[in-house]
Amino acid sequence: MEIAQAIKPLAQSNDAALWLRQISAILRLEFRKNFWGKRALLMYLLAAVPVAMFAALALYPETARDIRRGSESDVIFANLFEGLILRTVVFFGCAWVFMNLFRGEIVDKSLHYYFLAPVRREVLVLGKYLSGLLASVILFGASTLVSLLFFYSARGYLDNLFASGKLGQAVTYVLLSVLACFGYGAMFLVIGLFFRNPIFPGLFVYGWEWLNFLLPPVLKKISIIHYLHTLAPVPVPEGPFATVTESTPAWISIPSLLIFTALVLVLASIRIRQMEVRYGSE
Repeated sequence: MEIAQAIKPLAQSNDAALWLRQISAILRLEFRKNFWGKRALLMYLLAAVPVAMFAALALYPETARDIRRGSESDVIFANLFEGLILRTVVFFGCAWVFMNLFRGEIVDKSLHYYFLAPVRREVLVLGKYLSGLLASVILFGASTLVSLLFFYSARGYLDNLFASGKLGQAVTYVLLSVLACFGYGAMFLVIGLFFRNPIFPGLFVYGWEWLNFLLPPVLKKISIIHYLHTLAPVPVPEGPFATVTESTPAWISIPSLLIFTALVLVLASIRIRQMEVRYGSE
């Protein structure tokens, strides 16, 4: 009995090391598919939309002068960031990447290769999720950062970014894009696992996120955009029809998003353990 108790921690350690190696292998394989595969084109196009728009603002001198004179330009960028980058670019980009992590394998009739491999399905979920997360964070984080640089260039801040006090603001915007990838990625991974046709659930979530400002305070908190909205460095007015809700402080918002992500991944792990591949019914 004593020998068995002494060996058990070693076995658990070996299992953990094996799972880490498997997660690393899946992550590398899936990252190449997510970042360079045939489905990556839409992700690149989405990420290019805000960059092209803010580049146009910065490169045309007359437009740049108008932005520089405007006293509300920071609020305008905050609105564009939340409405264009978070609710549209990151939302649909994560929907495309994470829904295809398993649905794409089923369409390509290749998921059974993973299921036949000697790897736990929970490890497969985590490896695939991390691969999608890494690709989306790199691309949409870079899109946010480059958009900010063009915007600050138009405002005349870029030459003296540290003295203007905008560096912390820029870091916050990039971190919000990263947090959005965490939350939306986990949610769309589960949608792709539970629904044969994920388009309608995805549209429902999109409507819920866009109409969040009209929801009662309790329902507002059952959304990702609520927590991202409260973390914004520049307050974004929600309009005269919005229901009044107290802002959620950062020490609650950030852990809430991470806990939500963890719970959704647990749900995905439970689902995939019961999943059977039936290509003929797809």
